[in-house]
Amino acid sequence: MLFSATQMHIPDGFLSVAVSAILWLLSILVVGYALRRVGQDLGERQVPLMGVLAAAIFAGQMLNFTVAGGTSGHLMGAAIATLLLGPWAAILVLTCVVGIQALIFQDGGLLALGANIFNMGIIGTLGGYAVYRALCGILGGEKRARIPAGGVAAWLSVFLAAGAMAIELGLSGTTDLVVALTTMLSIHALIGIGEALITMAALGFVQATRPDLFGLRDARAAGSAA
Repeated sequence: MLFSATQMHIPDGFLSVAVSAILWLLSILVVGYALRRVGQDLGERQVPLMGVLAAAIFAGQMLNFTVAGGTSGHLMGAAIATLLLGPWAAILVLTCVVGIQALIFQDGGLLALGANIFNMGIIGTLGGYAVYRALCGILGGEKRARIPAGGVAAWLSVFLAAGAMAIELGLSGTTDLVVALTTMLSIHALIGIGEALITMAALGFVQATRPDLFGLRDARAAGSAA
């Protein structure tokens, strides 16, 4: 690898122009759809929560935690945003966080911004949410399974985002695909444990202090279905 395997934000110059352009296009399409869905479904009570979560995730991504063997990771936040807001609002939250990091703090590049949004904001969000819903169904309902299913979804969101990043680097010719997948997935399997623990702790805290926040997403989903 030409940069740290723990790094989730892809800098400019590590993806080919073709791969970057395709990922920009995919991100624009998905974010545009998310904007439409949120515009249709979002209630007044969800808007402040989106802002609070964006600020918390932004701060969490700035703080690293030690994993093993000198490696470190940071919170990605896709799972906790999805479980509180639903996947479409969570995509917008992660897009804002990743965009601000690129534009102001140069964490990732502008050409690679589409890829970073796609990996963390879209793949991590939708993949984690799909697994969360499936596990809740298997384990007897969301109320009973929320915390363990949220932990698995958080771990998987990191794992999927890392896998997508490795594939993009391989397709760009930056590194060998097998090497990229092996390195990124093995390290982020460990980093994902930290993400899962943080997410489970956050869910437990919300469940103990503000369980009504979970109802905001449910009400939004019900309004959408109606």
